[in-house]
Amino acid sequence: MQKGSIRVQTENIFPIIKKFLYSEHDIFLRELVSNAVDATQKIKTLSSIGEAKGEMGELRIDVVLDKEAKTITISDKGVGMTAEEVDKYLNQVAFSGAEEFLNKYKGQNENNIIGHFGLGFYSSFMVSSKVVVVSKSFREGAPAVRWECDGSPEFSLEETEKAERGTDIILHINEESTEFLDESRLRTILEKFCKFLPVAIFYEGQQINNTTPAWTKKPSELTDQDYLDFYKSLYPFNDAPLFWIHLNVDYPFNLTGILYFPKIKQSYEIQKDKIQLYSNQVFVTDEVKDIVPEFLLLLHGVIDSPDIPLNVSRSYLQGDPNVRKINSHITKKVADKLEEIFNKDRKSFEEKWDSIGLFVKYGMMMDDKFLEKANRFHVFEDVDAGKFYTMDEYRTATESTQKNKDGKLVILYTSNPIQQDSYVQAAKANGYAVVKLETLIDASFINQMESKWSDIHFVRVDADIAENLIDKKEAASSVLTAEEETKIKELFEYKGNDLDVKIEVKGLSPESAPVVATRPEFMRRMKDMASVSGPMGQFYANMPDEVILTVNGNHKIYQSILSEENTGRQEKQVKNLTDLALLSQGLLKGNALTSFINRSVELM
Repeated sequence: MQKGSIRVQTENIFPIIKKFLYSEHDIFLRELVSNAVDATQKIKTLSSIGEAKGEMGELRIDVVLDKEAKTITISDKGVGMTAEEVDKYLNQVAFSGAEEFLNKYKGQNENNIIGHFGLGFYSSFMVSSKVVVVSKSFREGAPAVRWECDGSPEFSLEETEKAERGTDIILHINEESTEFLDESRLRTILEKFCKFLPVAIFYEGQQINNTTPAWTKKPSELTDQDYLDFYKSLYPFNDAPLFWIHLNVDYPFNLTGILYFPKIKQSYEIQKDKIQLYSNQVFVTDEVKDIVPEFLLLLHGVIDSPDIPLNVSRSYLQGDPNVRKINSHITKKVADKLEEIFNKDRKSFEEKWDSIGLFVKYGMMMDDKFLEKANRFHVFEDVDAGKFYTMDEYRTATESTQKNKDGKLVILYTSNPIQQDSYVQAAKANGYAVVKLETLIDASFINQMESKWSDIHFVRVDADIAENLIDKKEAASSVLTAEEETKIKELFEYKGNDLDVKIEVKGLSPESAPVVATRPEFMRRMKDMASVSGPMGQFYANMPDEVILTVNGNHKIYQSILSEENTGRQEKQVKNLTDLALLSQGLLKGNALTSFINRSVELM
């Protein structure tokens, strides 16, 4: 029997491995099963080129829990190891057997070799008081060997008996890690990390993995139902996706996967970190920022790239050129898919806009290359149901009526079609086209697009009276005398200090509302964004709302009000008109709303 010390730079390597090799200790199972998959893929490769003789038998991996013995055993029927190979691969920490194998058999299905058989194996010591490796090489005449280490640099290596080719790794679980001796806990870990490994993995007599998941197949081999079934296996409680994109690239980087556009019922249901990252079918992480463009973190699905290591780090992702290429490729594929759907079936595209629009707008704000393509398929939804415009279509429909004095196209929008209905109707009566921009990201979208689309200006329908939405116009003359206008302004003078109210009397159409409350576009935008804009947002949030009350001097109600002899009643009538206007802007709340209701009953 050979005894010796594991060749490491420092005797403190094992405490470091136990505590700091991985942040989550359950990763040991992924590493050991991945190594077993490597060993199995190696024997397949060697057999295919005639270097491994004899029957391969059933190539599978078994994970066996023995609660009484407090052991977990991972067994494979792969290449196995000779005594020299055990000494080389296990006694030299961080020596990569997979890397050496790839160099020797380059071009022979190398993408199937998952790991770096070095530190990954030593993750077993995070949970074990002792690790035993029993291995028999595929090489004819090589005796089986037994390697044992208790977590110190000392090891033993001796010949032993083993009937079949392959390797058994027996972990004697330490007292701090007894959670891993629970059957359901172990199954959960295996299903998380090994669900799609390419070699059959058995646990408690059942195969727990799908060796040929949908993304490993060609799109021509899959039906729509196959894609939907795979989505259901990933997200069993989600509604069916809107559509999907199948990724399959082998140059200049390797990338496969399926990305799904989920159905989003409400904009506040947006969920990130639903994309799973794999490396040769081994689960790596579901935090794929930097690999997937930020605006596409709203997507669901799987991406798989052997160019991304299992021990992925944030600094690696940010610096690796392949990751940047993958990021750009995914952006292009998504943009191409959206444009394809828009061109082939615009009606279906528009029906899905409530969900698609979130991705498109987010991408247009975050990525100028995506914006360039999205300009062709981004649509505005009209307040009239079922009507949509591309930017070019909106421009064509409104160019003669909605250009301001600076020559910019004015896009009129509503952020709440129900609450702002009176303003919408007034704008439409003036021949204007009004679109809906009512999601959580639309306030930011409007601001960003004004800087990217230099000839566009967005104006909300309640930013001014309808006659002034495009450009300030001279108001028609009021039927009120100068004395009556002064009196009306006095009556409408706002007594509260919660709003900054300005009063103006104009001669609008007799059919227009008696009073219209509007909020200047800039200040209203700042208030809307205040909750998410940091210190500057807080500055605007603390400022009182600025409101302009435009009194329609041509409305017949003022003749009645001015002739009212009961001063108290006259003031209440005017106050009610003010409150009705403020109510339309959502600015009448609490005690003010209660007073309005009580006053209305009293006047009736």
